[in-house]
Amino acid sequence: MIRIKLDETLEKLKISRYELSKRAGIQYQVVDKYYKNKVVRYDSYVLDRMCSALGCDISDILQYK
Repeated sequence: MIRIKLDETLEKLKISRYELSKRAGIQYQVVDKYYKNKVVRYDSYVLDRMCSALGCDISDILQYK
């Protein structure tokens, strides 16, 4: 099972979902779905943009259980 832990990463970095959407150039609704772990299909483009905007690795956003 893959779990999105974007909420933990944003909290640790003290960045809001709105700020992430602006930095990454992604719609707020898309960021919100990842934040709430309601994504069924993971978009590599979106994940890449989030990692670049946050300056983190994919393992900081996704967790395999």
